[in-house]
Amino acid sequence: MPLPPPDPFLRLKARGSATNGSGRFEPYGREVAHDGWDIPEEERLLRTEVSEERPRSVVNFVRSPDLPFDRTLNPYRGCEHGCSYCFARPTHAWLGLSPGLDFETRLVARPEAPAVLARELGRKSYRVAPLAIGTNTDPYQPIEARYRIMRAVLQVLSDWNHPVAIVTKGALIERDIDILADMARRDLVQVGVSVTTLDSALCRALEPRAPAPARRLATIGALSAAGVPVRVMVAPVIPVLTEAEMEAILAAAAEAGAGAAAWILLRLPLEVAPLFRDWLARHAPLTAAHVMNRLREMRGGADYDADWGKRMRGEGVHADLIARRFAIACRRLGLDRPLPRLDCERFCAPPRAGDQLSLF
Repeated sequence: MPLPPPDPFLRLKARGSATNGSGRFEPYGREVAHDGWDIPEEERLLRTEVSEERPRSVVNFVRSPDLPFDRTLNPYRGCEHGCSYCFARPTHAWLGLSPGLDFETRLVARPEAPAVLARELGRKSYRVAPLAIGTNTDPYQPIEARYRIMRAVLQVLSDWNHPVAIVTKGALIERDIDILADMARRDLVQVGVSVTTLDSALCRALEPRAPAPARRLATIGALSAAGVPVRVMVAPVIPVLTEAEMEAILAAAAEAGAGAAAWILLRLPLEVAPLFRDWLARHAPLTAAHVMNRLREMRGGADYDADWGKRMRGEGVHADLIARRFAIACRRLGLDRPLPRLDCERFCAPPRAGDQLSLF
């Protein structure tokens, strides 16, 4: 059965989660109970709230054999796209907030991130390597239109000739094509656009505030036309629910202009598993058990397996079948080639007023 809503008088419009359970670090849980008074209360629309923080550091170093990068940057905490399956939801528990509705409605912006990034790049101890953005929460979520933090971050990276790899669902990235195209001419940028499904109705339920599938394909086309290397991210692949679309997504992305492709199996760490099971009970009750059983088959009988080498791909016969289908489709569509290598040799401090510049 679906979990109860956090408040019977709270109206949820275009939200991925319908619950707001306490995070794993909180000593107490919250539960709405009737107070015995039969006084009608006014229904309230749950709106997005944004607070700001001053980060001391924005470059996060990671050590994972599953990842092709060793450092990331996040302009925002939380994500208004509200994807029901988002593996980053548990990070909100570190803030004393819920991985449920709080994750998509109580966001944190970091307006000083560009200045902090420039300061970190200027340290003598800094050693350049590609920086990944969008690996946790989407840098082009709706509030970026107002805060423009990601655009300022890109300008800093461009000024320093620093390579960057971006992952997003947001069509707002097209606003920054002027910077991205300039960086692409210097082999400083790659972009991954995530396409989970081509079914607009399913997309609306799964990813309620993210652009529609056709809009994301148009973004792939716009980036490719501007000379920006772009791959399609078939992520996550959700057993039963979206896995049958894999070849169709790849074909549509290749036609739009994608040059490469990647896939990741659905990940349900910590608080995400009950949230996604609740979503299935509300939106796909007839296939909910089938989805979870197939997923557990690829996760060693559990909802999730965090072991290196397994968390992104799963294991077993069905996981191998998905991997083979993906590889065959990519070869057929010409998506099995890597994107151009990011250039780390150009990295240098931008010139300051009064500096003597080179003529060549």
